[in-house]
Amino acid sequence: MLSWVHIIGILFTVSLLLVVSWLSGRSVKDAKAFTTGGTSGSWMVCGAMMGTLMGGQSTVGTAQLAFSFGISAWWFTIGAALGGVALAVFYAGPIRRSGCSTLLQIVAREYGRKAETIGSLLFLIGIFISIVAQVLSSSAMIGSLFHLPMLWAAVIGAVLIMLLVLFGGIKSAGAGGIIKLILLYTCSMIAGGMVLCLAGGLGGLYRGIEATYASPTLADFNGLSGMESIHHRYGNLVARGPLKDIGGCLSLMLGVVTTQTYAQCIWSGATTRKARRGALYCSFFIPFIGAACTLVGMYMRGHYVTADELAALQAAGESLPAGVGVLDSSAQAFPTFILNHMPAWLGGIVMGALLINILGCASGLSLGAATIVVRDIVTNLTTLLRHHFPRKKNLSSLTSHLSTLTQTRLSIVAILTVAVVVANLFHGSFINDLGFLSLGLRAVALLFPLSFALWLPGRFNARAVLLSMPVGTAAMLLGKFLFLPGDPVYYGLAASLIVIFAFRRRSTRVADR
Repeated sequence: MLSWVHIIGILFTVSLLLVVSWLSGRSVKDAKAFTTGGTSGSWMVCGAMMGTLMGGQSTVGTAQLAFSFGISAWWFTIGAALGGVALAVFYAGPIRRSGCSTLLQIVAREYGRKAETIGSLLFLIGIFISIVAQVLSSSAMIGSLFHLPMLWAAVIGAVLIMLLVLFGGIKSAGAGGIIKLILLYTCSMIAGGMVLCLAGGLGGLYRGIEATYASPTLADFNGLSGMESIHHRYGNLVARGPLKDIGGCLSLMLGVVTTQTYAQCIWSGATTRKARRGALYCSFFIPFIGAACTLVGMYMRGHYVTADELAALQAAGESLPAGVGVLDSSAQAFPTFILNHMPAWLGGIVMGALLINILGCASGLSLGAATIVVRDIVTNLTTLLRHHFPRKKNLSSLTSHLSTLTQTRLSIVAILTVAVVVANLFHGSFINDLGFLSLGLRAVALLFPLSFALWLPGRFNARAVLLSMPVGTAAMLLGKFLFLPGDPVYYGLAASLIVIFAFRRRSTRVADR
């Protein structure tokens, strides 16, 4: 139960991050500093990546998935860590040497402005889904704390995200990320250690889960029957199927490589060496945090049921077992553990660290999305209007009166406003499933065009590359909504590659096609 001690700890931790973000953002005077920085050391790069990678999906979402599927929830943070390694080893040098400030500018330089425009729209969809997941995570946190309706909790979370990023950009994300790196890592290790102590080790975790599923009604409600099925689900790293779980890891890994937000962290490094080190530092810490969040989710499964599960028990004429609590939804597993199973003073600090972690991740993603909107959509649209309607100056005059920095900030406000509306429509979804879909869509749209532009310039047909982006995205979405076997990212990547090689022929670069 929330106490004044919790509130003091939360306010202290959140205020600390906001103050650091504001102080670091005071040096931001132009759009370049706002979006890429360019003077960060290794730990600042690590902090910026940590602040965007370790959001609600990696913490609240991982605990939620572990509540239902056990250790297979770890794949989310494993994939994120592998993506950081791939970005550092294979992509950091080439993208910094490119002279561009967005990944889509690299693609456009090789395959034309149309590829940039289409890629921007497809890429923005993927980032937006992830922002929605962060809004869902923040609303679960705020709703658990103050027992607010979903809509109001989402609105408050969105406002806090705006405050965090609007006045600092990538520098505030990095400075705040260092604090989060320390707080989140320490708090996660404490939470994981407490779980093992409270449960009596890993064996105690499984015994708790078995006791919860002693009711046949509850086991049937979750598609389980017998101890063997329980152990297979909660103790199996590929509990949802090898193709699905490994495909999710692949989506995370490739999505990190192709996401503008993480590329901005690489660009923010003072040197390529420091940028690489920062990404590798981040990749080292991420799996440990994911493991701790997985333990928390499994512990909560052994001591809580959801409101829907309670309704099923009551409909069958069964009562709630003694000592078992009720969660409004599985997304509240982590915040409820903090409130009910930690000392109040420590719980307040941990809750504050978790909340600012979610807000910081959402702010970084929002910044990346706004950068795409301004540089890859608004700019191209304005140029197109001026070209086709040279006499109607009013069609493109609005953006000309606003600085790029102002356009970026207004875009962030608009993106988060729409995200609140969409989050209410997806309330009750697995947060991590939205994350897998989000990162997978980004990878399908951009992986091959970006990689070929960096390493194999002039060797692929520009129109084929242009066509592969929407075809791959459509194939992935069809795989998702038609419930095809395995992870939908396989279908998207395969379709994209088939289109590129089916029309492959040597072609020159087309800067304005």
